[in-house]
Amino acid sequence: MATRLLLLSDTHIPARAKRLPDQVWRAVDGADVVVHAGDWIDVATLDALEARAARLVGVWGNNDGAALRARLPEVARVELDGVRFGVVHETGPKAGREARMDAVHEGVDVLVFGHSHIPWDTVTPRGIRLLNPGSPTDRRRQPVCTMMTAVADAGSLRDVELVPVSR
Repeated sequence: MATRLLLLSDTHIPARAKRLPDQVWRAVDGADVVVHAGDWIDVATLDALEARAARLVGVWGNNDGAALRARLPEVARVELDGVRFGVVHETGPKAGREARMDAVHEGVDVLVFGHSHIPWDTVTPRGIRLLNPGSPTDRRRQPVCTMMTAVADAGSLRDVELVPVSR
């Protein structure tokens, strides 16, 4: 049975937006699992996603305070439909990222991360798929805000799509 995923990061609410865009909420409703790679900023966003998502996997980011850090781990690991996921906010500079993640995140098939607001999709030398969904609320130096969708299915990740988000 396939698992529909929504990948988010760096929502920065209310600093960068007052709320998540309606398009994101529709994607939450269509996902079996929502993965959030940190920088929530407010507990209300975590509460809202926990209440609405069928399942939520999240971590805290560098901008998240004590209340969020008390409820979320720095690193999360979960197996979904045979795919081993790791979730973390920061991975350091882009130069050398693949080799660093191979060394630090052994035993995962996919690592979802955030922090830069820059979408990323590469594979490390050891075969870890690195995915950064960007930000649905703060495009920073990107042309548009973004999120990612994907499907975990019988041990493989497929249909990974970077989705532009209208604000």
